[in-house]
Amino acid sequence: MSGQWGEGPARSEDESGALTTEGTGSGGAVPSPRSGGRAEARRAAAQGKGGRGGDKADSGPGGRAAARKNAKPKKNVKKIVAWSAAGVLVLIAGAGGAIYFKLNANIKSFDADAIAGDRPPEAKADADGNKPVNILLIGSDSRGKNNADLGGGEDGGARSDTTILLHVYADHKHAVGISIPRNTMVQLPSCKLPNGKWTKGGNTDLFNAAFSTGGSDDGNPACTQNTVEKVTGIRVDHTMVVDFNGFAAMTKAVNGVDICLPQAIYEGDINPNLHKKGALVLPQGKQTVDGQKALDYVRLRHGIGDGSDIGRMKRQQAFMSSLISKIKKDGLSPTNLLPLADAATKSLTVDPGLDSADKLLSFGLSLKNIDMHDLKFVTAPWRYRTQDSNIDLIQPDANKLWETLKADQTIDGQNATGQQPDGGGSGTSPAPQQPSAPAAPVGDASNAAIKVAVYNGTTVNGLAGKGTEQLKAAKFGATTAGQAASTKYKATTIEYGSGQKANAEKIAALFPGAELASGSSRGISVIVGQDFAAATGLGTPSGTAGATPGVQTPPQPLPTTVTNDARSADDDICANTTYGSGG
Repeated sequence: MSGQWGEGPARSEDESGALTTEGTGSGGAVPSPRSGGRAEARRAAAQGKGGRGGDKADSGPGGRAAARKNAKPKKNVKKIVAWSAAGVLVLIAGAGGAIYFKLNANIKSFDADAIAGDRPPEAKADADGNKPVNILLIGSDSRGKNNADLGGGEDGGARSDTTILLHVYADHKHAVGISIPRNTMVQLPSCKLPNGKWTKGGNTDLFNAAFSTGGSDDGNPACTQNTVEKVTGIRVDHTMVVDFNGFAAMTKAVNGVDICLPQAIYEGDINPNLHKKGALVLPQGKQTVDGQKALDYVRLRHGIGDGSDIGRMKRQQAFMSSLISKIKKDGLSPTNLLPLADAATKSLTVDPGLDSADKLLSFGLSLKNIDMHDLKFVTAPWRYRTQDSNIDLIQPDANKLWETLKADQTIDGQNATGQQPDGGGSGTSPAPQQPSAPAAPVGDASNAAIKVAVYNGTTVNGLAGKGTEQLKAAKFGATTAGQAASTKYKATTIEYGSGQKANAEKIAALFPGAELASGSSRGISVIVGQDFAAATGLGTPSGTAGATPGVQTPPQPLPTTVTNDARSADDDICANTTYGSGG
């Protein structure tokens, strides 16, 4: 399985490391190290013949400090979901005031010139200017700065411990985070090195090798962004990288995070080199953790499920959900969030588009209306390779997921293009209207008495708004009502109630080729279709055989392996936190 001892960068094991108040990012207090099990594990590893512990540890006073001095730490130790800091930063940014100045001094950005020139197109805005936003969240296990003090190891460079592509829908009320397994085999694109030269690209390697390109302690976030865009065909609008330097202080700043485990975890699970059960670290069931125990939870792999990174990603998703829930529950005040914001941003690197507090503030405020139930997490469709323990993305399932995001559809099939009801309509079915006045010539001022609800029967952003504008220009009393129950309307349809056929025919004159249909509602509804999208020039060609030119074809339904495994941020924290059997 992936993530076993002695394997490559994406699969090397986490080792325990001492925590001090140094390098926490905000100076927050961190619990003292536990005595016994973990210290004993270090000494055992350091003294073992042929092991990776290095020189013999001092058996005298000092315990963990002595072991740390004499034992060579392993790679990828203290694996922490630092991206949780990035995930909540969008909430922190809205707090304003003193936080603004603290954040502004902390934030650093990477070189824009390292972002590939050949990129997927930007998402188009709808008639109201709404557009989706894609944010790449990268958790780095950098050995630079004080990270080694937290267990980062002595080896140079950095790796992307965890990567999530967060798609914020155009309505800014829904979002979904896609976890990409770090040992997925992908084709790496050309990437810029620290010396200014570009790699040739085209070779197949582990996904997290992109972040390591160039061997810098700061990593190569632009290369990871280039890789994600190549793999998904989705344009990344912003990238945020957080190392784990401030993670312990973050969890203390929110007074702990609620977690749940299906079974108790012992020292031997945290550090298999102990070769015995060891002391209890995390009991079974619900609990609140911070500092060292929070680190233990988010990097835990052995002793639960099949011991793979897949299970660990599930727990990281649960932890991020719980952390964001805690922050929203406690309130977004500067008093509550200043220590958290300071710790997070001291470990933060962003793209040039988010390189100041005012940019983060604007971005954060744009996400304030996302409900916890409408924040989802899934893992990109994957399978273990037969030739090794790495991972391949399953096709065409993965491409269906990318196309779903491009179409701004949620994983459960809702349209979230940002075209929202103006008058309280649900967007699921035409709303009943009051009886209209007698028919009048198209364009006549008396048409204002004829009330029309306009729905979008496609996945093309802004189409209902465009239809509303056309009706208003002819002086009809038109209202944009949102998304229709179906997005597969090829022809625009005019639905009318009793006594409204004549009015419907006049409205149909504005939509050449429109179909008339009697309905049970008392008024008139216009459901604009793909023909209207083509006529107005909205949408983009899909390249699919038989598709209407200029119209985006609705994505294929996602497989149940994706939808059934999704986590909502408000799900039970005890659910879906492991993968496989054994442990």
